[in-house]
Amino acid sequence: MKLSLGPLLYYWPRQSVLDFYAEIADSPVDIVHLGETVCSRRHELRLDDWIEVAAMLADAGKEAVLSSQSLIESESDLKTLRRVVGQQRFRVEANDMAAVRLLAEAGRRDWIAGPTLNVFNPHTLGLLVEAGASRWVVAPEMSGAALAEVRSTLPAPIETEVFAYGRLPLAHSARCFTARHYNLQKDGCEFRCLGIADGLVLRTREGEPFLTLNGVQTQSAKVHTLLGDLSALDGRAEVLRISPQGAHTRDIIERFRAALDGRQTPAEALAASSAHMPAAPCNGFWHGRPGVEQFVPA
Repeated sequence: MKLSLGPLLYYWPRQSVLDFYAEIADSPVDIVHLGETVCSRRHELRLDDWIEVAAMLADAGKEAVLSSQSLIESESDLKTLRRVVGQQRFRVEANDMAAVRLLAEAGRRDWIAGPTLNVFNPHTLGLLVEAGASRWVVAPEMSGAALAEVRSTLPAPIETEVFAYGRLPLAHSARCFTARHYNLQKDGCEFRCLGIADGLVLRTREGEPFLTLNGVQTQSAKVHTLLGDLSALDGRAEVLRISPQGAHTRDIIERFRAALDGRQTPAEALAASSAHMPAAPCNGFWHGRPGVEQFVPA
C-alpha cells in the first residue's frame, strides 16, 4: 500500500515550506500533493515555486501532484487553475468542480478526484471516472462500511485513497474566521495565518477543544488517525493520505510505513505516534460514529 502526503493546509513562511519538503524528499512517502488549496491570499510560494518543488520531489523518486484550490472565488483564482491544468508534467488533484470541468475539457485521463468533491456514491464516482479521474480521495466523513459498499459497486476500476491522518478538513467558507478572530476584514487580514503552524484551536465554554480555525477552512480539533485500523483498510484502499502538521510529520510517516511493512503492529505504531501528535486522536467517522470519538476495536 502506498503512502501519500496531502497538500500543506497551513500558511508557513517560505523557508519553512522549502525546508519541510527537502526533508520529505528523503522520507518513506510515495506521493506528495503540492500547492495552495485553502486561500488564494497566501503567496509565500507561487505556482512556479510549487512546480519547482514538485520537480525536486520527482527527481527524488516521489510522485508529485499539483492540488487545486478548494474554493474558487475570483477570476484570478480561475487563471491560476487554468495554469495548473495546462501544465502536462504533473498529475492534478481536482478539489472543486471547476477543476473537474477544465481537466475533462483538456482531455486529461490521469487526474485525481480530491476529498472536497465529497463523493459518497458509485454513481457520482462513475461520472468522475468518465471525465478522466484515475484515483479518488474518500471524503473524510465516510465510514469504512460505506466505503466498502461503494467499492463493491464501482462501475470501473479506480484507485482509492483514504484520509488516514491529520486534523479533519471539515468545511470551507467565503468568510475568514482567522481574520475575524483578530477583528479584521478578510481582505485586510494582514496575513495573520502566517506562521500559525497548526491553526487556531476553538474551545467550548467549558474549555474543551472543539474545532480548529485555519483561515477560510474549519478543521477538527482532534487528530484523525487510522493507524490502529490498518487491518480494516486492507482491500479498501490502495493509498493512505497523511496531512502535514507543524512538527514531526516525518515521524508520523515513518510510523505508518513501519506498520504497513510489519515492523510494528498497528497498535504499537499508534502508541508510538501519540508523542508526535498536536492533539488527542479520533477515528469516529471511520466506524460510523461521531467523528470526535476514538474507537479502536480490540
